Amino acid sequence: MSELVGIVLAAGLGTRFEDGNKLLARVDGDPIVARAARSMAESPVDRTVATLGHDAAAVRRAVDPFVDETVQIEEYDRGQSRSVRAGAEYARGTDADAVLFLPGDMPCVEPETVRRLVDASRADEDCDAVVPTVDGERGNPVLFDADQFDELASLAGDTGGRALFDDIEVRRVPTDDPGIHIDVDTRTDLWSVRQSGCDTGRS
Repeated sequence: MSELVGIVLAAGLGTRFEDGNKLLARVDGDPIVARAARSMAESPVDRTVATLGHDAAAVRRAVDPFVDETVQIEEYDRGQSRSVRAGAEYARGTDADAVLFLPGDMPCVEPETVRRLVDASRADEDCDAVVPTVDGERGNPVLFDADQFDELASLAGDTGGRALFDDIEVRRVPTDDPGIHIDVDTRTDLWSVRQSGCDTGRS
């Protein structure tokens, strides 16, 4: 694998969050999306890109220290597939061998988890995707081989790359990282992460 692109999905509306943009809510002093972007930047990806849509200017400021580039998403209100499609198209345009997607509302994923996914992908060239697990439950981020770029670029609706899982070879990588199951969708989620930190996992 000569080129791996990491995509931070940061364009969505986050309609379940009751007060403002969840990506800009702070955990330990940092915006949630900045923590996600930093985890990606500190991992062994060759290029880190963030997709932008809702509150684009503010989100760009939050991720700017940690990403190489941002991509503005049109019709970002039509679901996560728009960001995934843009990420796949970006990776395809750089002739990358793989793309890794991390939702921007996941502030607790460890860079070592990304490294383990990358190592697993390089060790098994026959797998189409690699996912982390904790206690057998899969989580995020998800790495896709270049052979899946066309399918990812044709997704529609409020769905991500996992829509492909029934038809491809997916390698599961056990980890002890509870962050793969921690996302912030509501104020209650935010309170939980602030109170318990990144040791609080949800399946």
